[in-house]
Amino acid sequence: MAAPPDNDVLWARALHVKHNGSPALTGVSLGVREGEILAVGGPRGSGKTTLLQCLSGQLLAQQGEVWFNSTAVHTMSPTHRERLRRDRFGWIDPAPVLVPELNAWENAALLLMLRGVSRRRARTTALEWLDRLDIGDCARKRPYALLQSERQRVAIARALAPAPTVIFADEPTAPLHRADRAQVLRTLTTAARSHGITVVLATHDADTAALADRTVSLLDGRRVHTVHLPPVAEPAEPTARTEPAKPTDPSNPTDPTETEGRAACSLSA
Repeated sequence: MAAPPDNDVLWARALHVKHNGSPALTGVSLGVREGEILAVGGPRGSGKTTLLQCLSGQLLAQQGEVWFNSTAVHTMSPTHRERLRRDRFGWIDPAPVLVPELNAWENAALLLMLRGVSRRRARTTALEWLDRLDIGDCARKRPYALLQSERQRVAIARALAPAPTVIFADEPTAPLHRADRAQVLRTLTTAARSHGITVVLATHDADTAALADRTVSLLDGRRVHTVHLPPVAEPAEPTARTEPAKPTDPSNPTDPTETEGRAACSLSA
């Protein structure tokens, strides 16, 4: 069992996962560098969510290894994996999952308070992130009073507030309109870079993937590589050297070859 490279905060090797007998991941390996924003692309059903679940310790692969900062996640006990997810990882679902009894800032501060941060300090941090995501005026609203896009921003603020080492974002802008999507992604990527947070982002949207430092693609549970073919050259104009000889027509008096032949016959006569 080989340890991962020193500059990889996450490293997976030969992951194999089956759901109800059907392969979800087949031999997937990858490394994620510290502070990198990595997009995992591919169509729906290609294994993106399963890969994020394996990397974050939510799901144990039937075969393969997952490492976090040179610690083997795949050999951890369930209790240690839960603690790792609570203390070092953040997770953003495609649809926001908020506590209905809590208002927006309390939902955003929830993970901080679970870590033992005082309510006052957690509230200050949560409000800062809600302001960055342009929903500071919704801080006292309950989830039922928020729009879908506002609930998703609260969920993103909740993931960012504890300043985790890694954020796993599974289609984080799926419920957002295009204009909201761009603003939220800019906030997420800017915050990650400024705080040195590694982001593993699952998406099937090319515009979302374009904001990442690097993209890996999955298809039917396997890593695939896009081959960029060179442009097809336009056929060149034929030149005098390459142009094929035209058949001669004896009945055409303007054919130079035929004219020269007739002159030679006259001289010999």
